[in-house]
Amino acid sequence: MNKLVLFFLLCVSTASAQTATEKTFSNPILPSGADPWVVFRDGYYYYTQTTGRNLAIWKTKSVADMKNSVRKVVWTPPAGTSYSKGIWAPELHYIRQKWYMYFSADDGDNKHHRLYAIENSAEDPTEGKWVFKGQVTDPSNKWAIDGNVFTHKGSLYMLWSGWEGDENGQQNIYVAKMKNPWTITGKRVKLSGSEYDWEKYGDLGRHSNPPHVNVNEGPQFLAKGKKMFIIYSASGCWTDYYALGMLTAAMDADPMKASSWTKSPQPVFKSSAANGVYATGHNSFFKSPDGTEDWILYHANSAPGQGCGGKRSPRAQRFSWNADGSPNFGVPLATGIQIPVPAAGK
Repeated sequence: MNKLVLFFLLCVSTASAQTATEKTFSNPILPSGADPWVVFRDGYYYYTQTTGRNLAIWKTKSVADMKNSVRKVVWTPPAGTSYSKGIWAPELHYIRQKWYMYFSADDGDNKHHRLYAIENSAEDPTEGKWVFKGQVTDPSNKWAIDGNVFTHKGSLYMLWSGWEGDENGQQNIYVAKMKNPWTITGKRVKLSGSEYDWEKYGDLGRHSNPPHVNVNEGPQFLAKGKKMFIIYSASGCWTDYYALGMLTAAMDADPMKASSWTKSPQPVFKSSAANGVYATGHNSFFKSPDGTEDWILYHANSAPGQGCGGKRSPRAQRFSWNADGSPNFGVPLATGIQIPVPAAGK
């Protein structure tokens, strides 16, 4: 074989490998990152996750190519405020022709965690100026994290995870109506607490205060057809039992009434020891670029016992719908499995 033929074959082989890479991807989509959130607008995905110290946005044409995306820190809190530290679970929403980022933060004391919002009127959230809008709270002003905003029948609502009182021990899912993207109006309503055994894995050790915490957190609104859903994370993220639960309501029901929602008795997405994926939780949802596919984005660990630290990584996979109209998330796919990229269309 002469050198020219060998060079040609190598070029073809390289091109084929690149094409194959572009058609598939494998989890995780980033080496690490907790509480992943992504939104698609005007041909780009905008992704964010917990950094603990600031708010950053990744911009990319493809979620599957997140590792090569452009990352930009868009907002850093001033020092010495009630929201300077512990910045968790940011979400990015485009509402009424403006961008909003919701996040929880504190002053260094977890008991002071509350929800906050910033606003940007630029078309691209990685450009323009982000303006601090202040705390987003209901009249109770209790501990609050994991804010998620959704629109139902023209009205704006916020979901979040919070405490009933002023002490830790149980995180519940609450909902409240909003009069604008940064202001809650009226009282909160509790929709879910830990009822089933699979929601109650939360031991922290007898020397901890408290020694055990029951957790419902990370609520995400999802709707299709005649039903709406709240997918939430249950049990402590520090356990391997962290999993997704589901509340279901009729589309014409009032989301502010606890009686509108029915809780599934079993988790709808959980760890898979067979696939080497543990502590699956804190998800968001997105569509493929052509709008035909539904995808779930979540974080998980690659080994048991890795807890809530920096070993958590974001993962994406397509999901389907059951005959009764409910989502079917399947099982978390193993690291390294080749997954077809989200459909881009023509």
